[in-house]
Amino acid sequence: MGMVFGKITVASPKFQVLHSTPTYEIRQYSPSVAAEITYDPATLKGNKDGGFSILANYIGVLGKPCNKAAEKIAMTSPVITTTTTAAEKIDMTAPVVTAESGGRVRMQFILPEKYKRAEEAPEPVDERVVIREEGERKYGVVGFSGVAGEAVVKEKVEKLKAELERDGYKVAGEFVLARYNPPWLTLPPFRTNEVMIPVE
Repeated sequence: MGMVFGKITVASPKFQVLHSTPTYEIRQYSPSVAAEITYDPATLKGNKDGGFSILANYIGVLGKPCNKAAEKIAMTSPVITTTTTAAEKIDMTAPVVTAESGGRVRMQFILPEKYKRAEEAPEPVDERVVIREEGERKYGVVGFSGVAGEAVVKEKVEKLKAELERDGYKVAGEFVLARYNPPWLTLPPFRTNEVMIPVE
């Protein structure tokens, strides 16, 4: 149980730190392949990590892998979640729908580096799991420990956005929450999280 104290014992995606300040980093991530699921949290009856178990089954964390090659895929960290709001594609004059009322959650596992293209990854059995390629991307990133509750995350996002804009970075999309420790293995004070905001 070496992970209880938040020691991260699995691979993480490769990135280069382009700029570092006392409060945040600008990182450039290499291209990668991700397994993702997009779901409406309301359909999962308060099970916050509902998407997690479906992705975990795909790679075979807890048993037989649910992919057509029956291939066990190494777990990497972090688990990445993005909340998209239903109002996103609508003209900004429309009311902005909050995550709770109309949002869908997109959860991703970044697959190990040996998979360079989407078609190299084993095909999921569950059609809700989608394999996609992520190109090179740049984020402003701030780390914090503890439970990544909604209020805490919101505060971190607002502060980071303000700092990035103040320093001349152009925010280029929705923030992403990266959680590095499986919740069932790690006590809250030792969990590592990051809020990541895409920048141009």
